[in-house]
Formats: sequence, structure tokens, C-alpha cells
Amino acid sequence: MARTGVFGAMTKEHRDQLMSLAREVSFETGERIFEEGGSADRFWIIHTGTVTLDLRVPGRRAAVIETLGAGRLLGWSWLVPPHQWHLGAEAASPVRAYEFDAATVRGMCAEDPGLDHELCTYVTGVLARRLRSARVRLLDLYAPHGAGDVP
Repeated sequence: MARTGVFGAMTKEHRDQLMSLAREVSFETGERIFEEGGSADRFWIIHTGTVTLDLRVPGRRAAVIETLGAGRLLGWSWLVPPHQWHLGAEAASPVRAYEFDAATVRGMCAEDPGLDHELCTYVTGVLARRLRSARVRLLDLYAPHGAGDVP
């Protein structure tokens, strides 16, 4: 796999360590991968296809916050207690991905501070981008026109 996304943020040694735990999985178009509020016991790195992240909106259809493609990390809640999904995810097209057991990766991070630092730094950036995407999307849906414009 190309050195983009999380792989681009890691040393070769840490990429190899992480990939030694990978399990290849696939999801069909429309398949729910996880639900907001569920147990975040794994995460994925998308190999091919696209996944939409959504947020439940009471009385409305779930709002799509972001669409992720190849090389992108799917799921960050596995790293942050209480390890529950903050968003939902659905395959927008056929998806192939590398799946990782969260507890195993957290254990590996506890033993290797370098790996822990690389993953935490990367996941923090992902979290910041997703929060911004959620904010912009929700402003688009609910704020008066122009309220979310950046000066």
C-alpha cells in the first residue's frame, strides 16, 4: 500500500508492526460498518472504495459528515475512552479494508512509545479534521445562510 494517510505518518518499522496485525475485510455498498454509540473495538484502513461517516439527527435522516477513500483511517474512537463510536459509518461503494483489533493495537502502543506517538499524533489530526467537517456540515444544514462562512 502507498505511503499515504496513516501509513505516510509512520516509520517503516511501525507500518510493518501495524500491518502484522491486519486482517483483510470487505463491505458491500450500503452495508453499515458501525453505529454511533456502539463499542469501538476495531478500526480500519481503507484499501479501496468509499465510506460515508454520518451523524444521527433527531427527527431527520442521518447527516453525512464526510466521505473517506483509499488510505484513510476509518474509526478513531477505539483510541479514546470510553471506546464508543461518535459517528456511524456505511459503505458508499464496495470497500476492501485492513481491519485491526483495537485492544491489540493499544497494547502494542503501550509497549512502544514511538508507535504510540505516531498513531496518537495522526489520530489527533484526523479527529480535528472530522470535527471541522461535522461543524461545517451541521452549519450548512441548520444555520442561517452565511453563518458558517469564514471571514
